[in-house]
Amino acid sequence: MAASIDLSFLTVQVLSALRQAAFLFLISSGLTLIFGVLNFGAASELNIAVVDQANTDSSAALVSTLEQTPGIDLSQQSLDEEMSLLQDGDRALVLVLPPGWELLPPGADGFQPLTAYLNLAQPQTGQTALLLVNAVVAQSLIAAGGGSFQPKRPPIKGIEEYEGTSVFYAVRRMEFFRDRRVVIIGGGDSALDWTLNLAPIAEHVTLVHRRDEFRAAPDTVKKMRALVAAGEMDLVIGQVMALQGEGGMLAGATVKLSDGGTATIACDALLPFFGLTMRLGPVTGWGLQLDGDLIPVDTAKFETNIPGLFAIGDINTYPGKLKLILSGFHEAALMAQQAYRYVYPEQRLVFQYTTSSTSLQKKLGAA
Repeated sequence: MAASIDLSFLTVQVLSALRQAAFLFLISSGLTLIFGVLNFGAASELNIAVVDQANTDSSAALVSTLEQTPGIDLSQQSLDEEMSLLQDGDRALVLVLPPGWELLPPGADGFQPLTAYLNLAQPQTGQTALLLVNAVVAQSLIAAGGGSFQPKRPPIKGIEEYEGTSVFYAVRRMEFFRDRRVVIIGGGDSALDWTLNLAPIAEHVTLVHRRDEFRAAPDTVKKMRALVAAGEMDLVIGQVMALQGEGGMLAGATVKLSDGGTATIACDALLPFFGLTMRLGPVTGWGLQLDGDLIPVDTAKFETNIPGLFAIGDINTYPGKLKLILSGFHEAALMAQQAYRYVYPEQRLVFQYTTSSTSLQKKLGAA
């Protein structure tokens, strides 16, 4: 048996009816993240499906964010196929993006809710998946990272043709790369970590980097060089300049070598790890005050010029801003204080510490 749950409706139950559902939705999700009620680290990946009936830039951005979210094994088939798998217990949740769905600013007309289908035979798994998806959608709305960052595309002509079929900017399922010839580009932790993880299952792994020096952890670099010395993978110093293949399926990559020569590497999959770039996306049309590509906020509540809309993390700017994870936690804590007052205007906020509060320790499973 499946139950349809209107995510925005759930939020409306706990917030003032005078506020826009989209805004309420992101606030309640933010509170879940801030206070750390959930612990996904110990859980295996959740099989979550998304059915994109919208085919808009907003829906594509949300799907991309879901694909890159740790803990989610994302599937995208037809609604009938996914619902059948849900009823068989092979999906934790099916998320439906309705036709024409867009991320809308607070107060906008025409807000469309998302619908999530859960299998009541697996209530705990379904609720965990619902809260995780809830948090991901909130990231897209709250502009606190997540959906505001996109992988940097390498300057290779025609690479778009292969994206999603042979070129990937993240590894969602390791098993996909089993028995494939994989080329990985990059010199940081992501590139080398996935080199080590995929080498045992891929038919062959080739790491390409522009120089024979790496930014990754020294121990990881040492392990990579040991695999090269053992003949279990290849290291090529150079830059990928062109791709060969057809119909979105790669056959090879041409590399300009450090000595000026060229070489073609046979491959079925390409994983470029060039870092992330920040993009505001649809929030630029929300009426927010902007400072270039950043959003100014006050440092007491981390609220934007639009009441009830917050920006935390690398997306915001203020005097003395430091782009550190530590700073992000500080911003999130102050944001959550104000968000709580919006959500529960009649309730007193009780400040507690995890070191001394038994109720918090029970929620975190530490009691």
